[in-house]
Amino acid sequence: METNKLSINQWAEEDRPREKLRDLGPEALSDAELLAILIGSGSVEESAVGLMKMVLADCQNNLNTLGKKSIHDLCLYKGIGEAKAISILAACELGKRRQREKAEERKQMGSAPDIYEYMHTRMQDLDVEEAWVLLLNQNFRLIKAVRISRGGITETAVDVRLIMKEAVLSNATVLALCHNHPSNNPHPSRDDDRLTERVRKACETMRYHFLDHVIVCDGAYYSYHEQGRI
Repeated sequence: METNKLSINQWAEEDRPREKLRDLGPEALSDAELLAILIGSGSVEESAVGLMKMVLADCQNNLNTLGKKSIHDLCLYKGIGEAKAISILAACELGKRRQREKAEERKQMGSAPDIYEYMHTRMQDLDVEEAWVLLLNQNFRLIKAVRISRGGITETAVDVRLIMKEAVLSNATVLALCHNHPSNNPHPSRDDDRLTERVRKACETMRYHFLDHVIVCDGAYYSYHEQGRI
């Protein structure tokens, strides 16, 4: 009997995907073996690894192509039901998100235009206000962006303590505040001014560099730093 027709439990232990990952690390496994761990079992005709080799072959062995499959597409393979299809697509989505986050970590955020460019795509279609804190290293490279408020921005709605906690946990040394105006009027309100001052004072106390507070609109922005207010 061919090896790929055997149940994984019948394989030599060093050939089993879970044991192989445990003993050699994930980089030692093929894409099919990693996906086989996710689905757990194959069909009567194919092991989990064999089944995933077949699926990948139909995707030209390209994980990006696999990620474009629908649940229905994957369920056409004997041995893949809805639960397994969802697991496969969830893994593909996590891979895409990881790549996006790695790119974002390298993003330069040293100026208001940098902040606006990064946040505009996230905020341009919002119909409510959101506030975000951008946590940066000393070279103004983005470590993490965290949403801290949604549905109305006031000095009381945004918890400055949460901002400082996120900065400490992320080992950031620089931070910037950003929120949107769904009205598309970039001019700051009194609440915006008060919030900016509270964050500035908190950064001064904690010895963080408060880079900017940028108000994002569709096609325009307001920068407290550029206006000489920070």
